[in-house]
Amino acid sequence: MCAGAILHARVARVLYGAKEYKTGAHGSIIDVFAEPRLNYHCEISGGVLADECAAMISGFFESRRQQKKEAVQ
Repeated sequence: MCAGAILHARVARVLYGAKEYKTGAHGSIIDVFAEPRLNYHCEISGGVLADECAAMISGFFESRRQQKKEAVQ
């Protein structure tokens, strides 16, 4: 959904930190931005502060799982 919005909005450049290897649309199971049949392409740069971003995302979802576990108890 984000990749589609980026393309429709004609965003020129995207910088991101951590890849989503399971469902990301840039370099995981698909690379939407490299699809030659699309009529627009933008510059994509990934891995910006990758370790820090991955830790932040992992920490966020870990706290969500903990909150859910505590709510059930």
